Amino acid sequence: MIVDSVEVAGRKRTFTLVGAPGAADLILVFHGSKQTGAKHRAFTGGIYDALAGDGTAVAYLDGYRGNWNDARRESSFPARLANIDDVGFTRAVIDQLGASRVFGVGYSNGGQMVMRLLHETPSLLSGAAVIGATMPAPANFLLPGTAPAPVPMLLIHGTKDPIVAYEGGEMRWLLRKFFRVGGPMRSMPETARYFAERNGVAGEPVTTTLPGTSVERAEWPSVVLYTLHGAGHTVPGPADAPRILGPTNHDVNAADLVRSALLG
Repeated sequence: MIVDSVEVAGRKRTFTLVGAPGAADLILVFHGSKQTGAKHRAFTGGIYDALAGDGTAVAYLDGYRGNWNDARRESSFPARLANIDDVGFTRAVIDQLGASRVFGVGYSNGGQMVMRLLHETPSLLSGAAVIGATMPAPANFLLPGTAPAPVPMLLIHGTKDPIVAYEGGEMRWLLRKFFRVGGPMRSMPETARYFAERNGVAGEPVTTTLPGTSVERAEWPSVVLYTLHGAGHTVPGPADAPRILGPTNHDVNAADLVRSALLG
């Protein structure tokens, strides 16, 4: 494990690397609000570390004062107010580590950052995973329409998420005040369909329930959505999140889903 840094727009930005610099595949992990890369690594029980090795490295990036400058119109946390160049930070890490393929994995505000990258720099990522985050409604999204570059997508969301509702809509007032973000959001099924359409895929997904679990899988040719029935604003795997975020699903492991859906 290596703690490293790059300079972007006169600021020192930090990240933690698991695996070797120069690996062919690089997984960038974007944490949630009020976290750091190290805190998110602990929050998830270090599950993404298992993806490192055999030509793959994992980098846990650190946001600015606990957040990412995502593309939601009503974001007002420090990264937005200071107009932090998180796209430039992402590029700088990729350039420094020299990977051939780059995959973004984001949770909550980190998921919003991954969705910003998919719209602003559509050819930067070879695949993306978004956990506990949904696409902003058009009126709440700052980026203009761009020519999409089809990117394999993995989406994971709990139906009992108390922070980012699976059904979409507005956050409750207290949450908007605490997280300093708001605006209307699409539902998770609408988000999955949105990315399928961006990838040029029409029609209905193939839907199955994983045997012996409460996990439902909906799959288009390039987009897969795992709906975690009864789970909260959490990352599925071995580590239980704080109870205020709701139940954690242990039937599946986010790192295993990233491996199967994106890494091939």
